[in-house]
Amino acid sequence: MTHFSSIIGQSPSLDSLIRSASMVAATDVTVLLKGETGTGKEVFAKAIQKGSARADKVFITLNCAALPEHLIESELFGHKKGSFTGATSNKPGIFQAADGGTLFLDEINSLPVSIQAKLLRFLESGECLSVGETKPYTVNVRIIAATNADLTKQVELGQFRRDLYYRLDVVPLELPPLAQRTEDIEHLIAHFLNMMVETHSIELPKFSKQAITVLKGYSWPGNIRELRNLCERLSILFSGRMIDSLDLPSEFFNQDQGIKVATFTLPENGLQLDRLEADLINQALSRTKGNRSKSAKLLGLSRDTLLYRMQKYGFNAKDKLLDGESE
Repeated sequence: MTHFSSIIGQSPSLDSLIRSASMVAATDVTVLLKGETGTGKEVFAKAIQKGSARADKVFITLNCAALPEHLIESELFGHKKGSFTGATSNKPGIFQAADGGTLFLDEINSLPVSIQAKLLRFLESGECLSVGETKPYTVNVRIIAATNADLTKQVELGQFRRDLYYRLDVVPLELPPLAQRTEDIEHLIAHFLNMMVETHSIELPKFSKQAITVLKGYSWPGNIRELRNLCERLSILFSGRMIDSLDLPSEFFNQDQGIKVATFTLPENGLQLDRLEADLINQALSRTKGNRSKSAKLLGLSRDTLLYRMQKYGFNAKDKLLDGESE
């Protein structure tokens, strides 16, 4: 677990994810990291690599959305001299450079369909084919892929190969958005502020309690990356000072963030919050016929957080389990 010390937070959903990732790291299985942009997929990929038998081998990252389609095949698999205009010499690809190590394919949802077949071939046989070559070469590379889009929808639309999706989805790990792990915000802020102090040689600023409250109520569309950028900006502007809620950017006070939140009036006689939360969980499970993933979505929670709270309130998870949904 020490290999995951770079991942900041103590929320139940994050703890569960780290436990799963640490078990996966010890194997050589293909991993698919799912999650919104900015949730830390590359950080998790590096942690998995550091916890694997390939820890001392090369780790290469390729953002599949960063290269034009006509270049990505050559970058991945290499090319033969004269295979296309500008190919003045033989050029090895990233797969050859990563031989023995790990290749992290970020935003694999952007991988062109024409290249997906060649990636599938590698996953099934370990073989790659350079552009312009007729004889394949074999490499030993572990693949960790990441997507910020729903690949099942892309499969339905014909934008992603179904067979490749199943080969990548051997062990899926879903990273929760920051809005679903607000208990980690203060830990992340402390980490980022200390980082900025060292990077920019400035005095350590602090966030007031009111500012923290505002940050915890924000929707965080940019997730952890957005929080990091905010900490960097404010640590420079407020070096050694207290950052109050009024010092936060205007978007943190914009009530229309694309999410309509129902209002709730506290009864005059008060209520029992634990009983209310347990009742809402029961309603969600009943409405979805026991589907925990759908129930978590209705409640605005991650699936792992829902399981934690079900256990907290003594729900019998197996009684609420929808047929076909695995433990």
